[in-house]
Amino acid sequence: MQRRHDRRASKNRDQLTDQEKRSRINHSKRSVGRHEVRSWTTAAKQSLCLMWQKVKAQLMLSMSFLVAVCWYCRRLYSFLAQLLKRWSNYLQRKLIRNLSVLTEADLLGYSAREWKGETKQAKHMREAYEELYWSHHIKYLRQVRRDNYCVLRAVLFQIFSQGIPFPSWMKERDILKLPEKLLYSQGCNWIQQYSFGPERYTGPNVFGKLRKCMETLKTNWIEISATKDHEERGNMCNTLFSDESKEHKLYEAIKFIMLYEVVEAYEQIKNREEPIHNLFSLLLARDSSSDPLSFMMNHLNAIGDSICLDQVELFLLGYLLEVKVRVYRLHRFNTEEFQVNYPDEYRREWNEISLLTEDDRYYHIPLFRT
Repeated sequence: MQRRHDRRASKNRDQLTDQEKRSRINHSKRSVGRHEVRSWTTAAKQSLCLMWQKVKAQLMLSMSFLVAVCWYCRRLYSFLAQLLKRWSNYLQRKLIRNLSVLTEADLLGYSAREWKGETKQAKHMREAYEELYWSHHIKYLRQVRRDNYCVLRAVLFQIFSQGIPFPSWMKERDILKLPEKLLYSQGCNWIQQYSFGPERYTGPNVFGKLRKCMETLKTNWIEISATKDHEERGNMCNTLFSDESKEHKLYEAIKFIMLYEVVEAYEQIKNREEPIHNLFSLLLARDSSSDPLSFMMNHLNAIGDSICLDQVELFLLGYLLEVKVRVYRLHRFNTEEFQVNYPDEYRREWNEISLLTEDDRYYHIPLFRT
C-alpha cells in the first residue's frame, strides 16, 4: 500500500513538474512576445521620430524658402510700384509741361488768381469775368500757351477738338500742291524768302519744308475729324498739341494758306476779275502789306517769332477756315467791342468757335456750361 501511495505521489510530482515546465515555457514565450512587440513598437517610434525630424527639417526649409520668396516678391513689387509711380509722375509732368493747351480751370477761380488787388484794372477784369460767368454761361476756360502762335493754337485746337471738317474749298483742291503752284503757275520766286517763325529758315529747301507742313496739317485734320468719340478725339488733340515740332508745322501751314489766298486775291484785283471779299481789300490797303511780298515780309514771317496775328489777319483766318470766331475782349468790357465776330460776315452753315482775350495778344479758350 505504501509503495502504491509513493508511486502515485511521485507520478503527481512528475505531472506537476511537467505542468510547471509547460507553464514556464508558455510564460517565457509570452515574455519573449511582449519583448518583441515592445521592441517593434520602439523601433517604429524611433523610425517615425526620425522621419518626422527629416520631414520637419524639410518643412522648415520649405517654409523659410517661401517666406524668403514672399519677402523678395513683396520688396520687388514695392520697388516696381514706386518705379512705376515715379515714371508716371515724370511723364505726367512732362506732358503738362509740354501741353500747350492746359486742362480746364474754373473761370472765377482763374480770375481771382490772376487779378488780385483793388486797382482799377483788376476790378475791371474781375467784373468782365463775372459777366462771362453769369450772363454768357462760360464757367471754365483752358489756358493757351502765351507765345506768338497763341491765337493760331487756340483756333486750331478748337477746330480739331470739335471735329470740324476741312473747309469746302480745301476739299476741292489738293493743298499739298499749293507751294509748287505758287511758284510755277504764278511765278512767285520770292517765296524762297518765306520764314518759319522762330526757326527763321529761308533758302532753297523752303518748298520741301512747306510741303511737310501741309502734309502734317492735312493728315492730322482728316484723322482727328474722322474720330467720332469725343473723349478719344480729345486725347488725340492733347497728344498733338504737346508735340512742339508738329504744332509748329500746323501753324506754318495755316500761315502759308493765308499767303496763298492773298496772292490769288491780289491777282484778281490786278486782272479785274470776279469781286473779292472786302477783307482782302482792307488787308492790301495797309502800307505794310500793299502786295503779297510785303505781306509776307512784314507780317507772316514774324508770326510765331516776334508778333501774333493782328485783327485784320484774324478776319482772314476765320474766312479761310470757314469758322465764325467769336472773341470776348475783356479789356473792352462795357463797350460795343466787348464781343466781336471774325469775320463779321459769315455763312450760316459755318461752325462757331470762341476765344477770350485780355489784351488782343494772348488768347484762351472759354468753355460753356448751362
